[in-house]
Amino acid sequence: MFLKLLEAVLKTGNRMNVGTNRGDAQAFKLDTLLKLVDIKGTDGKTTLLHFVVLEIIKSEGTRLAQMTDTSAKTHDPSLLLDDVGLRKRGLEVVSGLGGELMNVKKAATVDSEALSSDVAKLARGIIRVNEVLQLNKEAAMNETSNRFSESMNTFLTKAEQEIVRIQSQESGTFSRVKELTEYFHGNSAKEEAHPLRIFMVVRDFLTILDQVCKEVGKINERTIISSSRVSFAPVNQIMPPPFPELHGTRESSSDDEDIALI
Repeated sequence: MFLKLLEAVLKTGNRMNVGTNRGDAQAFKLDTLLKLVDIKGTDGKTTLLHFVVLEIIKSEGTRLAQMTDTSAKTHDPSLLLDDVGLRKRGLEVVSGLGGELMNVKKAATVDSEALSSDVAKLARGIIRVNEVLQLNKEAAMNETSNRFSESMNTFLTKAEQEIVRIQSQESGTFSRVKELTEYFHGNSAKEEAHPLRIFMVVRDFLTILDQVCKEVGKINERTIISSSRVSFAPVNQIMPPPFPELHGTRESSSDDEDIALI
């Protein structure tokens, strides 16, 4: 779902920026996700993230319906209640993204410097314990001292193996984080001061996405209520789409419509 969302954002940005040097982007930095709610449509309320979510929940709802329901009625877009039902099912999938990426939220709270410092302290502690043990062997050779040395030797053998394993995990983890950052940001050199920043960005985006999903859910509920009242708005009261450029009726461009996708 996260990859689908990124793809939808990329396609939407390219569509909005068609005809500009930003209209054929192949990727974008994750920071862009945090800017989607700052780009608003002509109604001043609908943000670009709202639009993306609405598009995804429609496609996801249809996909789920095709997998579980073969009735023609479910696929009839002219039936408003059916259409709302599809969006509701799709919204459940999108709103569940935060749960799927729960480990990302946890990773965002980790202090990488403190983590590295703790691992280094453990390694130094093992060395000091070994030094004390050697001094104890030289200072006393009685039975009690021998039992102590045997116990500590057993401990050190296990501890040294464990710290080597931990150091290997630490190195491997940060190496994978670097690869992940380079995959999404192109160059991790700028992120070295905050190697786990990529998780912070996604965490903040998930918070925004959760709020948008709640708002879209309320819109869905209002649609259900209004559809139960058999009434139709006059043609001259039909509202134009909030993002006309995404519906083939692009208006004059403005700086707010451009998304920096690089």
